[in-house]
Amino acid sequence: MGVRIAQCTLHGDPPARPVRDTGRLLHHAVLDVEDIDLMVSFWSAALGYDIEQGDDGSARLWPPAGPSATAPTLWLQGSGTGKRGKNRLHLDLVADTDPQTEVRRLIDLGARHVDVGQTGTEQFTVLADPEGNEFCVLDSAPTR
Repeated sequence: MGVRIAQCTLHGDPPARPVRDTGRLLHHAVLDVEDIDLMVSFWSAALGYDIEQGDDGSARLWPPAGPSATAPTLWLQGSGTGKRGKNRLHLDLVADTDPQTEVRRLIDLGARHVDVGQTGTEQFTVLADPEGNEFCVLDSAPTR
C-alpha cells in the first residue's frame, strides 16, 4: 500500500500545445522543512522511500527502485523556519489502492485535511503534511 508522486503542479490547465521533449527529467523535488526528523518520518512512510540522512541538516528520500521519470527523489532541506502562506508548488500523489483508503493512511501518519478553496467537485483530496505543506491525493493518475 502506498503512493507515488504523480507530478509537481500548480492546479491549472495543461499547456495549450505539446511541449517538446528536451531530454531533461525531473530528478527530485525539494521541500524546505523546519523539523527534519518529523518530516523524514512522515514523508518516508507516506511514499515508502528509503532515507539518506545528510550531515548538513537535510535528507534525501529515495524510491526503493531508484529515481526515475515516474519516481523522483524527495530532498528535505532543513530551513529552521516554519512554512508561511500557501505553497507555490506542491506534490500530487497517486495511490496504488483506493484513494480514500490512502487519504486515511496519510492522516494516520500525521497529515490533515486543508481547505484551499475547493468546491467539492474536485477529483483529488487536499491534505497538509505535519508542517502544513499542502499536497494532493488524486482520485486517478493523470492522463494526457
